Amino acid sequence: MAELIPSKYSLPARPRDGHKGTFGRVAVIGGSVGMSGSVTLAAVAALRGGAGLVTAVVPQNIQAVVAAYEPSCMTIGLPVDDSGELRQPAQEDLNRILGGMTAIGAGPGLGRSDGAASIIEFLLAHRTQSVVLDADGLNLIAERRLSLQSSAGKPGLVLTPHPGEFSRLTERSPEEIGGNREQMAAEYALEHGVVLVLKGAGTVVTDGERIFVNSTGNSGMATGGSGDVLTGIVSSQLAAGMPEFEAACLAVHVHGLAGDLAAEELSERGLIASDLIRFLGPAWRQLESRTSGT
Repeated sequence: MAELIPSKYSLPARPRDGHKGTFGRVAVIGGSVGMSGSVTLAAVAALRGGAGLVTAVVPQNIQAVVAAYEPSCMTIGLPVDDSGELRQPAQEDLNRILGGMTAIGAGPGLGRSDGAASIIEFLLAHRTQSVVLDADGLNLIAERRLSLQSSAGKPGLVLTPHPGEFSRLTERSPEEIGGNREQMAAEYALEHGVVLVLKGAGTVVTDGERIFVNSTGNSGMATGGSGDVLTGIVSSQLAAGMPEFEAACLAVHVHGLAGDLAAEELSERGLIASDLIRFLGPAWRQLESRTSGT
């Protein structure tokens, strides 16, 4: 039976003597020509989620655009071919780039080229840290029938589909999913050994055994880039050392809370994805106050 995501949390500790490494290193892999905003939103959200260091790993032809948006983010450029699409990175290069990370978010704006697919395949088979897959990361799994079974024995996976992406993953109609969201999400999570975040009004978070439904958020969050922000927040909680299910629940709740605070000031109608990042600070403060009882 589904439960509401609790409004109080034991938030990841932030010791006074902590340093950047204490609070985790996040890599966000994504972006393509025309879609640089997706990966940028995810990367900045990971910073606002509390990560100590965030690196946007992007095609080199958009690296300058991403780097110019937020100076707090580092960037790494991946080679592209003559058409501007990602080349297939060498496995040793991915090991070098990702080896020091404590969590990875992948997929926002990544595209569906062969090079992009090779990155998702690498993460499924060879990752050494927890990974959040969203957007084109999920579309590539569905289109290329990439096996999640290659993840057995690896650190955890969090998948964050919207209903359309979940329809492609399951090959079930959106109407069928809409009538049975909680059960279908739980069945998929249990079968594939993942934490599933099925986005929408009353976002469902499940590991196949536990099912939580979110109570925060509003219609203003139905806007491009909102899911990219969530990817960054989940990644930052994983980097802080939270288990996958708890990290997903906390991220979904604070993401919606930031949306509610933004809508109070800006209206639901006028809300855009970057507003969610702007209001993450006040949302964290509210959660910290609840937790401390003040």
